[in-house]
Order: sequence, then C-alpha cells, then structure tokens
Amino acid sequence: MATLQDVSRLAGRLPEVTEEISPRGHRAWSVAGKAFVWERRWHKVDIRRFGDTVPPEGPIVAVRVEDLGEKEAVLGARHEGFFTIPHFDGYPAVLIALPAVAQSALREAITDGWLACAPPRLSERYLDR
Repeated sequence: MATLQDVSRLAGRLPEVTEEISPRGHRAWSVAGKAFVWERRWHKVDIRRFGDTVPPEGPIVAVRVEDLGEKEAVLGARHEGFFTIPHFDGYPAVLIALPAVAQSALREAITDGWLACAPPRLSERYLDR
C-alpha cells in the first residue's frame, strides 16, 4: 500500500522539485512552477457522479501525463489503482488510488509526470544520466 509519504519521497528524488501545501492542506509537487503530481480529495460533485458505485479509497493523487494519447495508453494498461473521473475529461492527467497501486507503477507514473512538466534541458539531463 502506497502512501503520500511514498509520493513525497519519489517526487523528491527528481531534480528541482518543490513541495507545496495549499491553504486547505492539499499537497502538490512541482517542477519549474508546474504541478506534476498533487493530492486529490473527493468533492461532493465527484461523489454524486459515482452514484451507487463506491469511489476508490484514498488517499488519491492526480499525476500529469504528456498528452491525452498517453492518458488513454496509461488507462488502457489497466494498472491497479489507475482511473479517471469526468472532471478530468479532456485534461492530461490520471488519478491513482494509493492503497491499490504497486510501488513500481507509482514510481513510473510520477517520473513520467515529472518528464511531462520539466523544462527540456532538465529532462534531457535527467534522461542522459
């Protein structure tokens, strides 16, 4: 079972990452001023949209992907814990239920999210190491 501490540790290992906490206490990790992973709590409208289906257990994080094609590929791979909701339709990010995700899949998603947001010079330097 992954935790927000795991997210913080994995994101913090990447170059030039900053961690922020919103006034409401939500955590987010950014590179070059762009959030690539952030805590996502359920809003009332989200819960209503689930109807009779029980929403995935939290904590939940959202992770950026390169584009909508990558989002489809990530969701199509059907990794345990990965999903989306209507609020994220048309937006390049996926949701991950931390209690259900494998550590390796979480690490890969966070790294890919960082690569999607990092400036080219930084991502090239990271990939060349």
